[in-house]
Amino acid sequence: MSDNNFYITTPIYYPSGKPHMGHAYSSIIADIFARFKRIEKNNVMFLTGTDEHGQKIEREAQKNLKKPKEFCDEISLKFKDLTKTLNLSNDDFIRTTEKRHHKAVNEIWNRLVNSKDIYLSKYSGWYSVSDEAYYSDDEVDTKNNLKISKISGSKVEWVEEESFFFKLSSWQSKLLKHYESNPDFILPKSRKNEVVEFVKSGLKDLSVSRTSFTWGIPVPKNKKHVIYVWLDALTNYLSALNFPDEKNVKYKNFWPANIHVIGKDILRFHAVYWPAFLMAAKIPLPKRIYGHGWILSDEKKMSKSLGNILDPLDIIKKYGIDQLRYYLIKEVSLGNDGSISLKSLKDCINNDLANNFGNLCQRVITFVEKNCNSCIPNCKKFFKEDQIIFESIIKKVPELKKLIDKQELNQYMKEVINFSFEANKYFNDLKPWDLKKDNIERMNAVIYTILNQIKSISILLYPVIPGSSEKILNCLGVDKMDFNIDCLLDTNYLKMGYKIKKPGILFKKIEDDN
Repeated sequence: MSDNNFYITTPIYYPSGKPHMGHAYSSIIADIFARFKRIEKNNVMFLTGTDEHGQKIEREAQKNLKKPKEFCDEISLKFKDLTKTLNLSNDDFIRTTEKRHHKAVNEIWNRLVNSKDIYLSKYSGWYSVSDEAYYSDDEVDTKNNLKISKISGSKVEWVEEESFFFKLSSWQSKLLKHYESNPDFILPKSRKNEVVEFVKSGLKDLSVSRTSFTWGIPVPKNKKHVIYVWLDALTNYLSALNFPDEKNVKYKNFWPANIHVIGKDILRFHAVYWPAFLMAAKIPLPKRIYGHGWILSDEKKMSKSLGNILDPLDIIKKYGIDQLRYYLIKEVSLGNDGSISLKSLKDCINNDLANNFGNLCQRVITFVEKNCNSCIPNCKKFFKEDQIIFESIIKKVPELKKLIDKQELNQYMKEVINFSFEANKYFNDLKPWDLKKDNIERMNAVIYTILNQIKSISILLYPVIPGSSEKILNCLGVDKMDFNIDCLLDTNYLKMGYKIKKPGILFKKIEDDN
């Protein structure tokens, strides 16, 4: 696998209901990293999709008087449509009901059988249909006469059935050794500590098949069993690369994955079960699992019962997709739970986008229209102040790359927003409107410099607000093929004499009565 190849995935979403803010958040985060890696001129593979098997899906389909596949086709389409609404740049959308996926899951199962990591026994214990997860006695509580998971709050039920088991317990020491040898395998560090503590407490063998329902991939050579939905679902990261054909270009280029972006609620499946399955199947492990926090609504977890669910589709319709993308990344500390509200969304749009970057673009382009015949001015000489602001971004690029590689997205955003403040200050301090009176040559240098900064800031913001950034870059004559680091570093890229097109209002201010 070349260092120039980069494979990033979202969780595959469980289509038992319509998409919510958590789905949007995971997808937007992954998209930002994918787009930045493309700016770095990497060969990127970005995967998302839907997880369509399991008892929960089977029951939801029955409630809706539909066959499971028919039900999945309808709901999965909503998630596929969401990729367009969120302006994601995903290269593939995997569905676990596809033949390519079944082929990969069968291969994994057979490898686990051949390695003698699977055996037949009987499962007795607590199971959450909602989470499609098994829980031990100490992970279950009683509330309002109902048994619930202490971890998720979901209802659990007692299950007794014949089951195939995976020898998870035999991989405990090897998992701990891997975590120790690869300190950045699980991020942020607080998540890693949770996982290490869980594994050290002792791993029990894992039930990996069910007989009480039929909606799933049948166990090879035993059609009475269907494969546990998580062993099925996790394999999607491989099936999208044409596994088990390990000579296939996609597999050779992109496995092991650089990063699985997930919510913290599915950390155990990805950081414990998945690497154990892969070790047993003799497949290289992904390089990183990043477990982000939950999106809270006014400090509380979103739920139907509380009536505090913020629908991403409603917000996008009212305020715009770039506005939502920017807000989620700016206001929520990646890795921690983050509270959002319509008030803070409006404040963020007005203060950061409309008043800061949007206002900078608007003022400068309006000035060029009125004083430079809408053209990028000819400039023969730059001064010290110009060089300083050019270098303010150029010198920071290595650090910005490191921030992205460490998933320190909030610090990245702070740096880029600061560039916008500096550009506004430069424009105000140099006063090109005054220079026009007696020093046109200096005015031209100031205008070229500020347009160059707008170009560079737009490229750095492109992963976060792609639609708005592209609009600005198009105005300046930057070709989409040049949305990259080389263009950002090139202070002579803009064509002198190029007629700038007006972008219109980039970010409309939100009035209080809206």
